[in-house]
Amino acid sequence: MQVYGVLDRLTARPGAADLEAVPHHLYGHVPPQSAYSTGIWLGQAADVIAGIRARGRLPVVVGGTGLYFRALTGGLSDMPAIPEPIRAELRARLETEGVEVLHGELARLDPAMGERLRPADRQRILRALEVVRATGKSISAFQGRGGAQIVDPVTARCLVLDPDRAILHARINSRFAGMMEEGAIDEVKQLVSLDVPPQHPAMKAIGVSQISDYLAGRHSLDEAIDLASAATRQYAKRQMTWFRNQLDSRWERVQPEVHK
Repeated sequence: MQVYGVLDRLTARPGAADLEAVPHHLYGHVPPQSAYSTGIWLGQAADVIAGIRARGRLPVVVGGTGLYFRALTGGLSDMPAIPEPIRAELRARLETEGVEVLHGELARLDPAMGERLRPADRQRILRALEVVRATGKSISAFQGRGGAQIVDPVTARCLVLDPDRAILHARINSRFAGMMEEGAIDEVKQLVSLDVPPQHPAMKAIGVSQISDYLAGRHSLDEAIDLASAATRQYAKRQMTWFRNQLDSRWERVQPEVHK
């Protein structure tokens, strides 16, 4: 989410002091209306990392989405690029026609994947249908084909920040209220004014729907803060579960000092 423009405070991008202290890359450089993917990010990250190394400096990759770290280390399947018209059409149809219709289309074009995927598995059905529509081949033909390794996990130092849960939850609860004071409401107003389709990823950033409901009078400010904080806690829990189950012993668990 931090790649999208407009959502500066709402996605907790590095602030002015951080940006002044050390060069940062691939933050806020994507218009919210644009489609973006792990594959696009991987190509951009590879160029940035190569440039940093060419200057004799050490690249430091940070984030909360383990899928992106897996992509850097060559652990993702080498999937084909999906033309934007196909992607936009299918995502719009997912919202207007529902996942059952798309699952039926997948079953006709790729019977094996249609049988394998549960009818309610929205994202996997969408992805499988995008691939078969774009290439004429099943997504299974591409799965298991590893991508390029940009970072060697054996020589890299891999860290997972694992703060105390009580402290983490307290920080989350106070954090969103601070974001509201620092301009998150104006960011959502600006995002809404761009008429970004609701199915686009930027519209799914935590806080966008809650603040939108507050602006529309469906929630009070305190309710919006409580709901967004709860969604953030749930997301943090999913992150930590993913890290625990998907990252191997090369990843050091670190309990950072947390300044209240």
